[in-house]
Amino acid sequence: MSAILNTLFPEYFRTMSADPYIRAQEAQRLARRRRRRTRRGSASPTASLAAPDSACIAGGSPTQQQGHAAETLAARHLNALGLLILARNLRCRAGEIDLAARHGPALVFIEVRQRRDQHHGGAAASVNRAKQTRLIRAARYFLPTLTRLHFEGRQPPCRFDVIGIEDARIDWIRDAFRME
Repeated sequence: MSAILNTLFPEYFRTMSADPYIRAQEAQRLARRRRRRTRRGSASPTASLAAPDSACIAGGSPTQQQGHAAETLAARHLNALGLLILARNLRCRAGEIDLAARHGPALVFIEVRQRRDQHHGGAAASVNRAKQTRLIRAARYFLPTLTRLHFEGRQPPCRFDVIGIEDARIDWIRDAFRME
């Protein structure tokens, strides 16, 4: 058994010590290195800008699947109302933008929230000040790239919208908050 494990995890067995404390430290160090390698190997933030529909979650937890379904429903709703979806699930260190769309000359950053009922204020009320700050930071990060790709390098007017989905009802709050 240890020969099989040694072939699968050679770096672990190379540094294996008799002291369990040192072994635990080494295992934690190796786990940190693997996480860093995984992060470095992930797609760049602009990769999801090129193909808005490629950001779908095939697996994920049930909550992630529900969130993806809500974002898809919101994107279809906005397309039907004349918005052009430019990107989905734009992730960076500052936060995540669920949808980026073009509405006439404006660039719209859209947060999609889904709740089962109106408890605790409902879906739209869950976009509190801290969430707004994260959205603004993420929008500032992606603004130059979106401007270059979709607005010929001229910075468009921007706004933040919130889509609240409750009991299969879609509420679109235009210009829900502003960048300050």
